[in-house]
Amino acid sequence: MTIHEQVAARLHEAWLTRTPMDPLTTTNPELEVEDAYRIQQQLVQLLMGKDGRIVGYKLGLTSRPMQQLLGVDQPDYGPLLSNLVFDDGVEIDLSRYIQPKVEAEIAFQLERPLAGPGVTTSQAALAIAGAVPAIEMVDSRIRDWKIKLVDTISDLASSAATVLGPRVVRTAGWDPRLVGMVVARNGETMATGAGAAALGNPVAAVAWLANALAPFGGGLEPGHLVMTGALHAAFPVASGDVVRADFDRLGPVTVRFK
Repeated sequence: MTIHEQVAARLHEAWLTRTPMDPLTTTNPELEVEDAYRIQQQLVQLLMGKDGRIVGYKLGLTSRPMQQLLGVDQPDYGPLLSNLVFDDGVEIDLSRYIQPKVEAEIAFQLERPLAGPGVTTSQAALAIAGAVPAIEMVDSRIRDWKIKLVDTISDLASSAATVLGPRVVRTAGWDPRLVGMVVARNGETMATGAGAAALGNPVAAVAWLANALAPFGGGLEPGHLVMTGALHAAFPVASGDVVRADFDRLGPVTVRFK
């Protein structure tokens, strides 16, 4: 068994048992970013099983404050797995998770394939069918969220669940950078944001992703979803909470927790 397979197996056990583990950057300090993506690939296979599939990708660390926090100068990404994507209004059982938080994002759905290297923002815009309001629940299998870049990449970019709004809105005629958002927990406003918080332009985030996938032989396909990154600081949720995000042009998306 390779080191990538060994670490992926440890992470998978943490997912299954909901037992946090020590940071990989402590237990395996020799691991680098490329190793982390190889570990992620192994973990994806374990989490999908026989019936799961990749339906898109999520970006993380798309805001400057989060990059500064982890000491990096670029985002990271992880696959969206079909069994971790839910419809608007879903009730999620928090007993399945360790230390969950939520964040509101703009998701794009592709209608054309997009593969790097060399993809531009303009090319990404032409490949996008439309936008969807979304809430991502993030979680970390690393104890107390004490993560560095290798930790979060290996751990599916700290992904846990994705909740999508009910409709895809065509992007023609408006600028995703300017889309405003308000997110509330139990009716109390928790944060506001705008599309430009995601790497300066959420469409540029799609281009970045297509180019980042290229060295690993991957690309974006028609129908794929791309979560373009949080528009605000993530906040924790507890049993009984209801989180709703309202987006200009895109409408609302809601998730309940039990």
